[in-house]
Amino acid sequence: MSADQPYAAAEVGEELRELNAAKGWHPAVAATSRDRGEGPFKRLVLRGATVIDGTGAPPWGPVDIVVEQDRIVALVNVGTPLKEINPARRPGPGDHEIDCHGKFVTPGFVDAHAHIGTPYHSMSGIVPPADYIYKLWLAHGVTTIREMGSINGLGWNLQQKEAAEKNEIAAPRIVTHAYFPAVNDRVKTIHTPDQAREWVRKIKARGADGIKFFGAPPAIMQAALDEARIEGLRTGCHHAQMAVTRVNSLKSAQWGLTSSEHYYGLPEALFENRVVQNFPTDYNYGDEYFRFALAGQTFMQAAQPGSAKWREVMDAFLEAGHTFVPTFNIYDANRDLMRARRADWHDDYTWKAVWKYFQPQRGGHGAYWYRWSTTNEIEWKQNYRLWMQFINEYKNLGGRVCAGSDSGFIFQIYGFGFVRELELLQEAGFHPLEVLRAATSLSASLLGLEDDTGAVDVGKRADLLVHDQNPLEDFKLLYGTGAMRLNDSNGKVEWQRSLRYTIKAGMVYDTDELLADVRDMVRGSWDGDPEGPPHAR
Repeated sequence: MSADQPYAAAEVGEELRELNAAKGWHPAVAATSRDRGEGPFKRLVLRGATVIDGTGAPPWGPVDIVVEQDRIVALVNVGTPLKEINPARRPGPGDHEIDCHGKFVTPGFVDAHAHIGTPYHSMSGIVPPADYIYKLWLAHGVTTIREMGSINGLGWNLQQKEAAEKNEIAAPRIVTHAYFPAVNDRVKTIHTPDQAREWVRKIKARGADGIKFFGAPPAIMQAALDEARIEGLRTGCHHAQMAVTRVNSLKSAQWGLTSSEHYYGLPEALFENRVVQNFPTDYNYGDEYFRFALAGQTFMQAAQPGSAKWREVMDAFLEAGHTFVPTFNIYDANRDLMRARRADWHDDYTWKAVWKYFQPQRGGHGAYWYRWSTTNEIEWKQNYRLWMQFINEYKNLGGRVCAGSDSGFIFQIYGFGFVRELELLQEAGFHPLEVLRAATSLSASLLGLEDDTGAVDVGKRADLLVHDQNPLEDFKLLYGTGAMRLNDSNGKVEWQRSLRYTIKAGMVYDTDELLADVRDMVRGSWDGDPEGPPHAR
């Protein structure tokens, strides 16, 4: 490698890993074995469930669900609500059974924007092991993730993907997107359209499922998207501020981009009296406070709801068949920093180095709380109102919107952040059934897995969740900490949770066991630290 291009010789898909390694930042310790989960069983029967199937259909039941190995083979309507079930109507016994009378069964969740940790946490200590992240996901019902960017390296992710598919580790299914190295402020090894096409072909040959863009010069990005189409690779883009004036989300959608991540590039597509947002003259993208404070102003500088430009852009996205993965939760702290910092789960579930990384620090991505103000929060609240209105209208007009969390940054923790995303989709105007649809069948479709998972149906993989309570009534019941409730019979506060079992490819996981494992890991991460965990200060 030359001094001028120190990463030019990196194997495709390893560019970010090599850059981080040069800084002394390394991936999480990969999972190597499985200490939780039972199955898959020759015949697993879930008895008497109320099914919410993930397609948007309302609940129905009671239903007996029969699973053989990793497949749903029968859904049998066994009676009428509130009436005694006739045993003669029920399918025969299984090798393992779960009593679901009075319980609810949904599809497993698909986190459409996820990261298996980040080497950046090395800035603040030892990064959490992959087991910590996987168990948090499974404990919150996430049975499939789309790893967006393969920051740990494509080879690392492909190895973990294979181990997860074989149930050798306790982890969700992993769909892997590789980082496209074509922007100067990250890693840039691609400088021509021909190089872009060659890189895409090599990524496909290595086994990647897709590509994560942060933008690129137009000719290069257009070539890469065209080659991805030829190779059958799906694509997503965080339209970063350093590239968005050249390629906004609408332009890339019209070039064949599968999904826009977050919201960057959308307000820029809605600009009608400017091309560049109103940056102050002392702005510096390398200053994270500037980056995120100003990012909260973009929708207020764009065409407003109901305007001709708003409708024109909406129609163009619909015509392109584009998908939005808004990840509302990852910027939630911008609206109310105190709430995000003191969330119920940090004390017991936030790994030491992750917690310390979240604190204000120069050079830490998303650790930009140098002078966060009331004005910043008000601007971000208005930004959300406009952003959510666009996303809700897009959904209402038939556009695909999916649930993704991007956890590991900005006070959002794996699993917990995904549940928060469900809450925020409901805030945006989604009916709870529409929220569930975004988090299951639609996200599976985005990943190209709609024939295999994402709904409770015969022939689908047995990615199922068993809930003690109806999650549609309150998504807070899905948090690992539960939701606070007052027991009027004794006057005491209770923390109630709905999710009892996560079933991934026929493998049954007890969520209580997973959460206990995570709490033990987190306590261990703080051993010997005089500051102690967040609740100690």
